[in-house]
Amino acid sequence: ARGRRGRRALRGPGLRERRRQQTRAAIVDAAAELFAERGFDAVSVVEIAQRAGVVEKTVFNHFPVKEGLVFEADPPMRAALLEAVRSRPAGESVTAAAGTFVVRAMSGLGAPEAAAGVAEMARVIRGSRTLQVREREILGELTTALAGLIAEETRSEPGELAPWLAAHAVLGLYAALLELARDRVLAGVTGPELSAELRARGERGLALLQFGLAGYAKRR
Repeated sequence: ARGRRGRRALRGPGLRERRRQQTRAAIVDAAAELFAERGFDAVSVVEIAQRAGVVEKTVFNHFPVKEGLVFEADPPMRAALLEAVRSRPAGESVTAAAGTFVVRAMSGLGAPEAAAGVAEMARVIRGSRTLQVREREILGELTTALAGLIAEETRSEPGELAPWLAAHAVLGLYAALLELARDRVLAGVTGPELSAELRARGERGLALLQFGLAGYAKRR
């Protein structure tokens, strides 16, 4: 029996798992269509279930909260950001490693294949107070995770501000570039033009983080 299970594992997911994945994808697609048509707050879980061809309980089995249909429970960026910090070479600072990762990731939003998704997410999120609150919570969770990693690496004492300041600065850069990308895509700017703008603005922001804000916006 163990050998048969091993052979099945090598062949990939079984029929039950494939059906589960197909059902989940159908629910996500149905939700995306309805949110785009009428907005997040105006759509009920019952309507999503009907559009996906499942019962309401099935939706909740896959997504315990409605916001989970828009935001992943564990955003891929979290693991990638933390790995960028962990794997940085000797001599490279946290802000350089994490900030460079953020600028590179955000520059990718200018790609034509990403534009439609960015625009759709922008409209849905900006049209819902609930989603705006959840997005800020996710940003806070990312900040906490990054600050925790920095504190662990530097063996900071409890209450030390430096890890939190560094984490907030990096995630502030991320949030600013994300909103810029949304604004520009909604204005019809995509492709190499947007990628170049995001990269240039991101690099200027990163330079401020790395070399200090002491001389920024001095009153004349």
